[in-house]
Amino acid sequence: MSRVGKYPVELPQGVQVSIAGNELVAKGRLGELRMKLTEHVETKVEGNKVMVAPRGNERQARMMWGTTRANIANMVKGVSQGYAKSMEITGTGYRAAVQGKNLVLNLGFAHDVLFPIPDGIKITCERPTAVKVEGVDKRLVGQVAAEIRGWRPPEPYKGKGIRYTDETIRRKEGKKK
Repeated sequence: MSRVGKYPVELPQGVQVSIAGNELVAKGRLGELRMKLTEHVETKVEGNKVMVAPRGNERQARMMWGTTRANIANMVKGVSQGYAKSMEITGTGYRAAVQGKNLVLNLGFAHDVLFPIPDGIKITCERPTAVKVEGVDKRLVGQVAAEIRGWRPPEPYKGKGIRYTDETIRRKEGKKK
């Protein structure tokens, strides 16, 4: 039995969830998100709660029960509060800046890295070494942050690279004579 799926998703004030066919739509003050529902689970809106239940007792239905409930909870939080990932850039001469619809990263390569900002994502740079990725879709925010970090992941000897603000880098000792 799913421990996650059996709890209903509470809808905060200002968030509306509707189900049309096999598509769930969540609307809030920050935007709107859509999700296709699988045929293995049954989803219904009762008052200010969204209930998810499996159809049948087969394995796929039980797996999708908790997953669907977690995805709906992420959508509701996204349209009401939003998601954000903060990153730090460490290294001599490493910096970032937003120019129009692109994020320009100077990461020690022979050229600047131009990262196009996707729709639904807002990227800000308070300082040249701080990047903040914000949006309503949790998966998209995490994916964009991972792609930015992928250009220069932090290395363990000097700690240079792009790291998440809450990430700790295990440092290694260098060569000994």
